[in-house]
Amino acid sequence: MELRIDRQALVPVVQQVVDALACWLRQCEVSPGTRLPSTRQIARINLLSQSCVVEACERLVAQGVLGARHGAGFFVAAPASATQGQRDSPWLEGTQVTRGSALGELKLGGGGLPESWHETDDLSYAIREVSRTDMAALFNYSTPLGLPALRQQIRKRLQQLDINVGEHRIMTTAGASQALDLIVRTLLKPGDCVVVESPGYSMLFELLRLQGVTMIEVPRTPRGPDIVVLEALLLKHRPRALFCNSFYHNPTGCSLTPVVAQRILQLAKTHGVRVIEDDVYADLHSGPGARLAALDVDENVIYVGSFSKTLSSSLRVGFVVAGTDVISRLGEVKMISSMGASGFCESVLARLLASGAYRKLVVRLRQRLNSDREAALQVLEDAGWEVFGKPVGGLFIWARSRKSDSAYVRTQAHYFGVLLSCATAFSPASEASDWQRINVACACDPRARAFFQATAADRPQSF
Repeated sequence: MELRIDRQALVPVVQQVVDALACWLRQCEVSPGTRLPSTRQIARINLLSQSCVVEACERLVAQGVLGARHGAGFFVAAPASATQGQRDSPWLEGTQVTRGSALGELKLGGGGLPESWHETDDLSYAIREVSRTDMAALFNYSTPLGLPALRQQIRKRLQQLDINVGEHRIMTTAGASQALDLIVRTLLKPGDCVVVESPGYSMLFELLRLQGVTMIEVPRTPRGPDIVVLEALLLKHRPRALFCNSFYHNPTGCSLTPVVAQRILQLAKTHGVRVIEDDVYADLHSGPGARLAALDVDENVIYVGSFSKTLSSSLRVGFVVAGTDVISRLGEVKMISSMGASGFCESVLARLLASGAYRKLVVRLRQRLNSDREAALQVLEDAGWEVFGKPVGGLFIWARSRKSDSAYVRTQAHYFGVLLSCATAFSPASEASDWQRINVACACDPRARAFFQATAADRPQSF
């Protein structure tokens, strides 16, 4: 059993062993009850310590992949029943979570950074400092609009994006998800009509459905929403709002151009449509750009940002920028529904921003993503994949195979231990698509490379 461990990789060796064992079980289709080679034998063949192999096997036991018998070693566990081991959660990551995901599969279609990319030193230090010096943050809610020190830091960061607003127009939230939820619940009612981008953010679609809001689709182009179609939709349907990604759109990775941004604001003003600008990937962008909130002079744009994508999904901190009347209404609903956000999380983030540690973190993330994106685009080109817009930043590439049909692509993904997005996840109407959201941070993994290469063979197309 050769595991091919890379000792130069950033992924810990034990986790590599977990992934490699899971891959071997999947590709060899090992039957439940089969006994694994001894940990001593696996360690000797792969030049590993036995304790390392034992720990990896114990992790797979905890995940339900393996079973252990005292004095007899490790065995392949029986698969969980369909009701226990499977749930469909396209609104979270656009993937189907099954027992296979416990087998160390690579979340190529996932919406966040892999665990191995997260840096812990600065975050751990800030957590210890807040725990030691700010007892109020440990036990109390934050203020209705958010911790003043954090809102000051957010205002400074927004100035770097040419968004010049006072702190009274900024409200913190428990991530961008709560921000969108508050906006939808406060400003829309069942039966209202809004325009959303297609493809677009699956969590937003689920939220709007939950509130009984009707969605009208505008196609997303590499330059932003299709302006011609948008104007026709505004004339025909008279929607209440337009939801739009500005930079590094999820899932296509493309960004608004200045011309499109200006035209969106003109149309919104003419037709009395409120614009909700989702810019959660703002920190992955450097240099000039076209943000609707920076061009807005009428306070008609509600701007949503977040630190969860870059820092930590567990440290739930996002924010909303809007006119004072809207912020006041959102703050009331926030207090009614959740009694405010976490004072502890906000204090930790405020320290990271004030010390400069967060700024240095995002610079490192941009550099690493830029390097991996260039490599991933080359891999996709070599494999004959079509790329939508060729993004120059952010976390995603939107692509599809020119040579293999979707069924074959998904079969190969399963074989190589790769989790793809649910085919219907990014469509407001839940229509299936052959396009795949490729997470740049996962695209250079050996499993992803092998998967792309396997799809390079000519196959019948079904687009």
